[in-house]
Order: sequence, then C-alpha cells, then structure tokens
Amino acid sequence: MSKLIFDCIVIGAGHAGIEAALVASRMGAQAALVTIRRDTIGEMSCNPAVGGVGKGQLVKEIDVLGGEIGLASDRTGIQFRQLNASKGQAVRSSRCQSDRKLYRLYMQDVVMHQDNLTVIEDMADEILLRGGQVAGIKTAGGMSLQAKTVILAAGTFLNGRIHIGTKIFSAGRVHEPASIKLTENLVNLGFPVWYFKTGTPPRLDGRTIDFKRMEIQNSDVTPVPFSFKTQGIPKDQELRPCYITFTTEETHDIIRANFHRSPMYSGQINATGVRYCPSIEDKLKKFPDKGRHHVFLEPEGLDTDLYYPNGISTGLPEDVQEKMVHSIPGLEKTVITRPGYSIEHGMIPPTELTPYLETKRIQGLFFAGQVNGTTGYEEAAAQGIMAGINAVLKIRRQKPFILGRDEAYIGVLIDDLVTKGTEEPYRMFTSRVEYRLVIREDNADKRLARYGYKFGLLNKKDYDKILAKYEIIESEIAHLKGKRIHPSSLDGKQLNDVLLQNKSRPIRQPTLLSDILKRPEITYSMIAPFNGQLKEHAASVIEQVEYEIKYEGFIQRQKTDIHKLRHIENIKIPKDLDYGKIQGLSIEIQQKLRHFAPLTLGQAHRISGVTPAAISILMVYLKKMSMERKRNVSKRA
Repeated sequence: MSKLIFDCIVIGAGHAGIEAALVASRMGAQAALVTIRRDTIGEMSCNPAVGGVGKGQLVKEIDVLGGEIGLASDRTGIQFRQLNASKGQAVRSSRCQSDRKLYRLYMQDVVMHQDNLTVIEDMADEILLRGGQVAGIKTAGGMSLQAKTVILAAGTFLNGRIHIGTKIFSAGRVHEPASIKLTENLVNLGFPVWYFKTGTPPRLDGRTIDFKRMEIQNSDVTPVPFSFKTQGIPKDQELRPCYITFTTEETHDIIRANFHRSPMYSGQINATGVRYCPSIEDKLKKFPDKGRHHVFLEPEGLDTDLYYPNGISTGLPEDVQEKMVHSIPGLEKTVITRPGYSIEHGMIPPTELTPYLETKRIQGLFFAGQVNGTTGYEEAAAQGIMAGINAVLKIRRQKPFILGRDEAYIGVLIDDLVTKGTEEPYRMFTSRVEYRLVIREDNADKRLARYGYKFGLLNKKDYDKILAKYEIIESEIAHLKGKRIHPSSLDGKQLNDVLLQNKSRPIRQPTLLSDILKRPEITYSMIAPFNGQLKEHAASVIEQVEYEIKYEGFIQRQKTDIHKLRHIENIKIPKDLDYGKIQGLSIEIQQKLRHFAPLTLGQAHRISGVTPAAISILMVYLKKMSMERKRNVSKRA
C-alpha cells in the first residue's frame, strides 16, 4: 500500500473539484486531485454551455478570485450572448456555448501543468480520521493518502443510478462507475444522505437535422468575454449558431401516453428533481395547458456533428424518445446517437456545513458542488473555489473567507445553502439576490479583486489594472456631476439640438450633464462631445458610468439597506452558546438555532422560522454577555 502526504486532497475532477484543486495549489498548498479517469477531467456532463441568468455573474466572480472557468469559456467558446441585454445591468448575464472537447482538453492542460498539484487516477473509498479531524483518504486502489484537509466534490457519483425507462444501472456518469463505498463511509460517519434527480436529453446527429425549419440564433456581433484578463474574443475564433424549434401537440401526446414508463412517474425514482430545469415529462405535468415548449439545438463542438437539444431532458425508454424527437419540426428524420437519461444521486444536506463549507461534524473536511444539492457548472465551480481557499486558510490557521450577500452572488449561493438548506436541486437566479443593483456582473472585478490579490491569486499588474479602471470611472462620474451646460452657450445650443433629435426636452437653465444622462432616452455617447474633453473610453467603462448615474437613487437606497443590516451581520454568536438559557425563545426556535448553529446574528435572522422577535431577544442576550465579559476583564485588571 502506497502512502502519500498532502496539504489538501480534492475528490472529484468536475467543475467544483478543478477550481478547488487549482486555487489550493496556487495558494502554495501541496494538493492532490483524485479522479477515476484523467481523460474526463473537465468533462461537461450536461449541455456544453457556461453562464446564463444569475450564472454569468458567478463565473465573473470566480474569475476575479483567480478561478479558471471564465478563461476556459473564453478560449473554447463557439457562441457568445448577453442575456437580458435590453434591460438594466442588474439582470444582464453572459452565456456561451463551448466546444465540449476543447473545454475538456483546456482544463486538462491547465490541471496537468499546475505547480504543487498531483493528479491521482483512483477512486476514493473512505475518509480517514484522527481524533475527530480529517487525516486523509483511502482509495479503491489501496493507497492511503494523508492530508490536513479534504474537499469532497463528487458531483453525481455518490450512489449514482442512471434510468432509461425501466433500465437501471449504477453509474456516476455514463460509462463511469458510481462511488458506492464512499457513500457508505459518509453514512457511517453520521452524515445524512438524501437523493436528488437530474437528467440529460438525447444527443442528435446534426447531419440528419433539417435546420431550414428552425429559427437561427447567432452569436453576438461583439462577444463579451467572461474573464477580465481576456481583452476580447479574437475575430478568427470560429463561432457557430444555435437553432430554435418547438415541441408539438403530437410530441405531448406521445409523452402523455407513456407517462407510466417514465422513471419519475412510474415510482421507480423517488428522488427530488430540478424545478428550474425540468424534464420534458415534468413540463407536461406542471404546465398541461401549454401547447408547445422551446427546444434549443446547441452544437457540441467544431469538429463534431453532434447537437444537444436543450429543453427535452428525459428518462423515457429509447423507443419513446425516438418517436418524441421525430415529432418535433426539423427533427423528423434525426438520428439519436445516445439516448437521454435520468440520474439519481446522493447529496448531503448543506446545512451540515459552515458558511466556509467545512463540515460541522469533522474538522478539515469540506464539501463543494453537486454533493451540496446544487445543479449547474457555475454553482459547483463557485463552491469549489471557496472550499479551496478556505481549506488553505484552515491549514494556515487563518480566519475563514466568507462573502456576504451584499458582496457577491457567491455569498448569496452559499448563505442560502448553509442557512436555509434546500429540498430540491438549487440553481442560482438574479431574483435570489436582494442587492442585485449593487452586485452586478459588470462590476465583479471592483467587488472582489482585493480578495483575489490578498490571497495571491491575482498578480499586482492585473490588480493595478482593475484599480486604474475604476479610477477612470469615478473620475468621469465626478466630472459629469460637476459640469454644467448653459442653454445660451454654443454647447448649450448644440446640446439642445441633440436632445430634440432624440425626443428629449431641451434645457432651459444651467443643467448638470449627470442630470441629462439620467434621462432614459439619453446615452453617454450623446453627451460626450459636451464634456469639454471628449474621451474615448472602453465600452465596459462607459456602461458603468451610465449605469451608476442613471440608477444612482436606487443604488444609494440599496447601499443604505446594506448599511442598516450590516451591524447584525457583525454580531458573532459563540459556538458554545446555550440557547436553553435564553428566556423568551420558544423550544422550536431553540432547536432550529442548535441545528443550524449560526455564526452571526445575521445568519440566524435568515433561518426559516426564526422570528424578528427571537432575533431581538438574542441580540439583547448577546449584548448582556458582552457587557458581563468586559466587567469581568476590568475586575481582573
């Protein structure tokens, strides 16, 4: 039996595992990445796309913290789109289609050439402990790997089972074995294991698709990169369109006639499915009156004819899948190269975790990704990078890294999971974020660069570049707020001509350029000639200047709300606090507080069922404790 010693071991080489292993090694830790197969590192298990509503924000934040998913997407993207581009910056999100093969190869190349990182091709079977703390892992191949910290990022592999109609087989992914012994080990360690369900659609041969019958969806003319390090998507980077078609009544009749053969509705699967990315069977059950559903045909890559039909994820038998696909316009003669399937997998309730993703039961053991009940590459990668950073901080005996809900989408994601838990696969949306006017996709670098730099994940050159960018933005905003245009001046007359041309009322008295820019019909480019110093700024700079001025009142209101709530976020709750001694707390609330073990009053405030009155009682009690502690210290002095 071989023995190897590491600072951090990461189990699983999906999106969470990759970010965790890379960030740990980049922070100087000796890390190991344990994966069943090297050639599946970075595999895009579901659709070949990154980003989307609420998810693009996560990718941008991961990038500023030193992650890789944004760069990988920029380098391997074959279509780029800004979603909600006609709306405000608060809800805009980037999305790209990646070449599945190129994405995987890119990630493998980065992982294999990362200093301080060892890739071990084996399966983890057991978490090793020493005195209640993690000590390493034992593998199926007989290795005993020692480590100060372990990050479990097992994806869908914990007792994974694939369903295609009545056909069931054990697998974490098609052609890859499920992790059964590790699941048993987690149960033996006291962790509850729940089961969630997700799925994937059949893969289609593009040579047999009639694209003429579909709506084409091209890439944006000027693609917006995910990474702040990417200067722009090269013009010679080959892009491909997606196509849109729809299910029909015939499609729905075929599915309804075979509900009894669907694993989800035959009783074969009892696991909870994804509400926000449902199978086509779920859509028909939940929306019986809807006559058709979108099907997005997404190319899998540049050197393949395979297409991913996003929108018809299914676990129906193969013969039903074929009839269903052939009933969709443009797919009448399409060849299915691989059937769709449902997969149920084990997950650990995320309320088992601290806000820094360490388990409450075992010190030094962290969970990240789908094992925590999330769905999506971006949610997994976000947890992976946070677990990796905190594993290294744990080794260094430094304060854990926790992002607030007012700082990042990542902060909302993790706080939702560990404070509220989830009874269904969790997916990030902009609607989950209270302060989305303040924490936007376009200002992720401003919000988080200081942390990336602090942890050594951003170099000084990149950090200084971000600081310089925001100096320009703040200077330009200040300039617009201080520059008045007089209607009688030459500039004033020319400006009024511009305003009238754009159906905006002319100015009648000296007016600040910032007040003119606040008008919904006016853009920065219209008033730039009247600055007195025409400036050619990058589009990203101009957009932020516009947004900060146009939405100044709303932004300030959110910042005021953040300031009001920040004081309770900073009130710490002792780990050993005896809630039974606090008069006025109901037994039910005492039980919830013991179970969730919140670290701050703010976290306690977000626990479902903990009332504002209970928070007030808790606040008074904590203040009394603090005052008594100070009195005791002064007496001893």
